[in-house]
Amino acid sequence: MSTQSSEYKRITTKTVLAMKRDGERIAMLTAYDFTTARLLDEAGVDVILVGDSVANVFQGLETTIPVTMDEIIYHTKVVRRAVKRAMLVADMPFMSYQVDIKEAVRNAGRLLKESGAEAVKMEGGQRIVPLIQQLVDIGIPVMGHLGLTPQSIYKFGTYEVRARESAEAKQLLEDAKALDKAGVFGIVLEKIPDALAAKVTRSVTCATIGIGAGAGCDGQVLVTNDMLGMNEQFKPRFVRQYANLSDTMRTAFRSYMSDVKSGKFPSKKESY
Repeated sequence: MSTQSSEYKRITTKTVLAMKRDGERIAMLTAYDFTTARLLDEAGVDVILVGDSVANVFQGLETTIPVTMDEIIYHTKVVRRAVKRAMLVADMPFMSYQVDIKEAVRNAGRLLKESGAEAVKMEGGQRIVPLIQQLVDIGIPVMGHLGLTPQSIYKFGTYEVRARESAEAKQLLEDAKALDKAGVFGIVLEKIPDALAAKVTRSVTCATIGIGAGAGCDGQVLVTNDMLGMNEQFKPRFVRQYANLSDTMRTAFRSYMSDVKSGKFPSKKESY
């Protein structure tokens, strides 16, 4: 945690925009449970995301498509109880905002009211600008998401880097500017060339949060389970592993089993 960010009692949209303006990098990680959220908040993480990545790391699903509003609300409500300082953002799940604006507004309002989230995140470019404008108008902060958008995986057919070609890169830049003008306070840029991400960052007033988008963004986000080494099946090049909890946990489990089976646990001191 930097000296600057430690001065903030609560992180808000205003704080995030100030951090961009002042050149302070924004640290964002995911949480889906109380214990992890408490540790992230105590460590000083700026933004905590209850992502639809809950599908992959918590539910064991291949894509984020099946996640429901009720599931996102449940996990966000649990995380909310632990978070005192960080800004809490929740993903709008697939088909909760794509049908029509009225339904999307109701779902976003429900997410804030029932879960305690302070902002919603949604994927898409210019197509969702009218929705963003309406949400911001009624007081619901929005974070955008461009580049590789996992809810569109069946359309893309691959998790490869997006916007390598000039036409797609130009469209992504235009989308980012449109989202910025519509009033988003931040945009996640996922798996795009670092030069493009840096250009987008310079072109918008909102904060950019990169994941596989290089160091030119205003901040970075990773899935917590990935950076802790708990998800051994998923090791893309953009994930820096800060621990190897898979091995640590397996060792602890085996030690426990050995002590139980040998009668070493519980001891006299651990009994009443």
